[in-house]
Amino acid sequence: MLLRLTAFRITVLLFASLLAASGGRADDSPAWKAGVASVAITPKDSVWLAGYASRTKPAEGTLTELHAKALALEDAAGARAVIVTTDLIAIPRVLREQVCAEVQTRHRVPPAALMLNCSHTHCGPVVKDDLEMSVIYQLDEVQQQRVEAYFIELKDQLVRLIGDALKDLQPVKLGYSHARCGFAMNRRLPTAQGFQNSPYPDGPVDHDVPVLRIESPEGQLRAIAFGYACHNTTTSLQQYNADYAGYAQREIERQHPGATALFVLGCGGDQNPYPRGQIEWAITHGKSLAAAVEAALLPEAKPIRGSLKTALESVELEFAPVTRNDLLQRLESKDVYERRGAELLLAEAEREGKVRESYSYPIQVVQLGDGLTLVALAGEVVVDYSLRLKRELGDSPVWVAGYSNDVFAYIPTQRILREGGYEGAGAMRYTALPGPFQPSVEDKIVDQVHNLVQRLRTDSNK
Repeated sequence: MLLRLTAFRITVLLFASLLAASGGRADDSPAWKAGVASVAITPKDSVWLAGYASRTKPAEGTLTELHAKALALEDAAGARAVIVTTDLIAIPRVLREQVCAEVQTRHRVPPAALMLNCSHTHCGPVVKDDLEMSVIYQLDEVQQQRVEAYFIELKDQLVRLIGDALKDLQPVKLGYSHARCGFAMNRRLPTAQGFQNSPYPDGPVDHDVPVLRIESPEGQLRAIAFGYACHNTTTSLQQYNADYAGYAQREIERQHPGATALFVLGCGGDQNPYPRGQIEWAITHGKSLAAAVEAALLPEAKPIRGSLKTALESVELEFAPVTRNDLLQRLESKDVYERRGAELLLAEAEREGKVRESYSYPIQVVQLGDGLTLVALAGEVVVDYSLRLKRELGDSPVWVAGYSNDVFAYIPTQRILREGGYEGAGAMRYTALPGPFQPSVEDKIVDQVHNLVQRLRTDSNK
């Protein structure tokens, strides 16, 4: 009997010691797995650079490589999600659809569990769907062939990248923290002539820098996913480069050898980096953002425990009505882009019997246990969405990303539609969309986000 009691006491003491060493919790052993992969996606040929209508020639060499990176996550029950970040102007819908189809077939990752985000650098190549949705690029046959070839190669690279990240899955600890960075500034300056694209220090901004920390069980940093809500447009060089987001990732990886840094662009549709115009400012902004990430790494991160859940649904966003007479009047415009857009819309009406009346807009939510809700919105989302959703969704940390899954147009709020300006309706002239959106756009998006978040949180509590 004495021997049994002694053995029992020893067992209890050993268990208590193990708990103390792990911070007093029995669930501190890693319940998550993560895998990381990276690939250079810089075109081998000189492809037309996307983003600026004023360009008259294709890329002239490479200043910095463009990359795509993938972070695969798996919870204790085997549920998976993959976050892909890219140094691209956009994620066209056709690209996401093709990547999703292959990844679901090869790796059984459903569309709701795959998030594709772009940094929106304006020094990256035109991506295929830009030719179909935009009126900016008038490319010759050689350039069209190069864009088509790049699209095929890019799609294959992204599929392989996701597979590599999934193969790399291994036990990790997840933690969330955040800091602030100040070079983003609202660019909607109110003037007597309307809202101008110019620095507006009194406008709304979101200087938050969310940081997802991925560490080995021994505490070795394996990956850092971080975000910021600001246009990635410090320069307009004719060379491939990833702008401030690329320099930030490079600096973080220099500070943490062996770790992969992934930049997730936030709701920066009406935010610009200031000062801007020179590559030196892109480097400076990149280092500033990297310093903010370092600040976020200083305090102890909030541990993320629990299960992984994902949801993806679409909502129909209505356009303001447009008639055939409206389009015929646009054909007489002195604005070449308005004329091209009218031509494409009239061709659509001839082909389909009418001009589209709405756009099917994807909204994605990734719930990481009890520690983080990641909302991924499509299009060039203005900062109002981030500020509103973080305010309304409450309790656990909320990270709102824009430029995800289908980047096709600016996504304004009711306020911006009412005020007008570039983000409200002006930018629509560069797309083959009727535009502008109806005032219901904001509430439709926000309501759907609330529905998805509530669904996942309810599921987590069952």
